[in-house]
Amino acid sequence: MTAATTGTVSAEQFRELMGAHPSSVAVITTIDEQGTPHGFTCTALCAVSLDPPMLLVCAANTGRTLPVLTRSGHFAVNLLHTRGQRAAEAFTSRTADRFSAVPWRPAPGSGLPLLEQDAHTVAECRVVRLDPAGDHTIVLGEVVRTGSCGDPAQALLYGLRTYATWPPATETTPRD
Repeated sequence: MTAATTGTVSAEQFRELMGAHPSSVAVITTIDEQGTPHGFTCTALCAVSLDPPMLLVCAANTGRTLPVLTRSGHFAVNLLHTRGQRAAEAFTSRTADRFSAVPWRPAPGSGLPLLEQDAHTVAECRVVRLDPAGDHTIVLGEVVRTGSCGDPAQALLYGLRTYATWPPATETTPRD
């Protein structure tokens, strides 16, 4: 039997496989009953449906944000631009107050935390479904509001254990 049929791929081997595939970087945010913001960096997200508009994000079962997101029933997806790397790093840390490291504001109406200086686009979502999947939970959300955050910028990507920009900056070549 092969590793594919016996399930012998280690967590490190799988991490290496997925790390070779560049992904967009987002910070997923929500608020608790007291209005305290919570969030985490996420590269496991994708569009699911256009009608109704839905996306999914994957949240670690051991993280502090998933229980809050589950109770609140709402979350925001902050798609980071190339200048948002500090936010990506802040929200991967074990620090309790990740929001002290980046400027943010509550969204009108929902109060969801928006990282307007580090994100190029945001989406506010209503939780439609939660599906446990190994050590993560798939969070399916219906997009209820979207918006741009001022200055359009190049998207932040993460792959091969490094951050990159998309589209890549082009070099200008002098012509003769």
